[in-house]
Amino acid sequence: MDTYVIQSARDAKPKKINIVNCLPDNTYVEPGQSTPESAKAAITSLQRAVEDVKNGDIDVLVTAPINKRAMVREGFGNTGHTEYLEKEFGVEDVVMFMVSDRLRIGVVTGHIPLKDVPTSITVERILGKLRLMSASLKRDFGVVEPKIAVLGLNPHCGDGGLLGDEEERIILPAVKAANSEGILAFGPYSPDGFFGLGNYAKFDATLAMYHDQGLAPFKALAFEDGVNFTAGLPIVRTSPDHGTAFEMAGRDEADPHSMMSSIYTAIDILRNRQAYDDAQDNKMRK
Repeated sequence: MDTYVIQSARDAKPKKINIVNCLPDNTYVEPGQSTPESAKAAITSLQRAVEDVKNGDIDVLVTAPINKRAMVREGFGNTGHTEYLEKEFGVEDVVMFMVSDRLRIGVVTGHIPLKDVPTSITVERILGKLRLMSASLKRDFGVVEPKIAVLGLNPHCGDGGLLGDEEERIILPAVKAANSEGILAFGPYSPDGFFGLGNYAKFDATLAMYHDQGLAPFKALAFEDGVNFTAGLPIVRTSPDHGTAFEMAGRDEADPHSMMSSIYTAIDILRNRQAYDDAQDNKMRK
């Protein structure tokens, strides 16, 4: 396939590989290394892509892995893509939604230290994530009546308060509040048995309490074709479910499947949104 270097996304040629050159031609690249130059280039590229999607010059945004630490050192001001996009598009909340053909997992808390998780979990925060996930499952994935499983925080869901009371005090009330709004949420479930017994297959999505609780089983079950989708944004954004893997640079070892899945998933979600919105418009006219 032919490749074209263009100055603006508006100049993109259909069915071709188009590269918007937003960096100087003499930019130094050191493969497999995190450098200040590479971090600045990543920031510039992201800002340019977001500008293009805001202007309607591109339909979806697929981001590649970044070195968060290096970018923060260069003034990025965010702990990841998700937090940056949340601010850029002025939304109050989003969900880091890991999706594949086999399972979908959202998280209540994202890129925060594990010690801060218990104090960050509230009834309203869990309820907000369930609202976003339910709406996304309908509009972005074509699920008519989505069923969402909610995981507990403590081992064995607190074991009746013996190992913690967040399940009874926070998580269960959030599930009940969601039910009162017509959201089909269930739980809380103990994560080890939930994934070990394959119970996730009985639901359209699962809400985990923190990053590794959701992403560890997701990557174990769907690493090759897993996609990180940001639910709650006005635009479609996906990314691979893995990191930069600098140690593989130049060795012909990287697996492209997750990036390819991210591109295809973004296209599918855009089409699902358009079909859903058209159906809603038709209902309003009637």
